Amino acid sequence: MRVFGYIRVSTEEQATNGQSLDAQRAKLEAYASLYELELVEIITDAGVSAKSLNRPGLQDALTKLRRGVADGLVIGKLDRLTRSVGDWQRLIDGYFGEKAGKQLFSVADSIDTRTAAGRLVLNVLLSVAQWERETIAERTKDALQHKIGKGERCGKVRFGYELAADGKTLVAVPAEQEAIRLMNELRAKGETLRQIADELNRRGIETREGKPWQHTTVNRILKRAA
Repeated sequence: MRVFGYIRVSTEEQATNGQSLDAQRAKLEAYASLYELELVEIITDAGVSAKSLNRPGLQDALTKLRRGVADGLVIGKLDRLTRSVGDWQRLIDGYFGEKAGKQLFSVADSIDTRTAAGRLVLNVLLSVAQWERETIAERTKDALQHKIGKGERCGKVRFGYELAADGKTLVAVPAEQEAIRLMNELRAKGETLRQIADELNRRGIETREGKPWQHTTVNRILKRAA
């Protein structure tokens, strides 16, 4: 099977030093030799993070895979491609899934998608990553709600409140609370967000910034007040 190798380092220092790239290259060459893969080319992204799939080297490799220049991609570890579950899903759907037909090999993760076991390991790792991300999001949300429930500031001071003298505790602003009450009342009557914004402007109720009300502002405030 003809394959590309892909190696990446995230900092310019690593790229200049070259040791990490050399180590990755050696691993890919040894892996390809062991499993009788024809290593057509090793493509490099030096000093580039994995925040996006829009990297020159990676895009070159993916383009060549689409053209059928090779049948698969070998990497030293999954995070050389991406740490994003969303990006992984796009890679699997577009390249490494059963329908797309290209193969993925990861040295450190013992993944060979030619086998059922390899595909299973890949899916399990991605599921765990998704679970971790959702768990962190839930914990963060719960912590923020707890602070809000105690009347403490969380980031930007919400419409309807201002900071007390201690700089931490939130205290209600009567006029802004009345505006929120009116928004909820109109929404309950079936008014659209635009209609609510128009009514607030008609009544001369000011936004915190002194600008006319927009439906997006009303929506944001209602969501935070829920």
